[in-house]
Amino acid sequence: MTTSTDGAAQTRPARLNGALVRFRTTAWITGVGLLVLCATMVIEYGFGNATPAAVYSPIHGVLYMIYLACSIDLAIKARWSIKSTILVLLAGCVPFVSFIVERRVTHRVQAGRDIF
Repeated sequence: MTTSTDGAAQTRPARLNGALVRFRTTAWITGVGLLVLCATMVIEYGFGNATPAAVYSPIHGVLYMIYLACSIDLAIKARWSIKSTILVLLAGCVPFVSFIVERRVTHRVQAGRDIF
């Protein structure tokens, strides 16, 4: 038995499916990475130990740049508006928002609709 989401997945181009999987993966990694960055900031400013933040901050920066690249790739392939693209890019800057936006983007892309 197939569901409506199975049919939608079959009709979407393979390039869009790949871009969506990459986006979902990087959105989760960026969300977790942002929470780790917040923890390192608490350690730095709350306990006076700057070492974890000094080590992790550049790593987080690279992870966020990968998120930006995957988001733009999906935006081009799914033909998002400029507003939708910018809002998704900014979602990686606020703790927990990347998780929420990832779910919304996944459902909307699978349904073939615009994000916002």
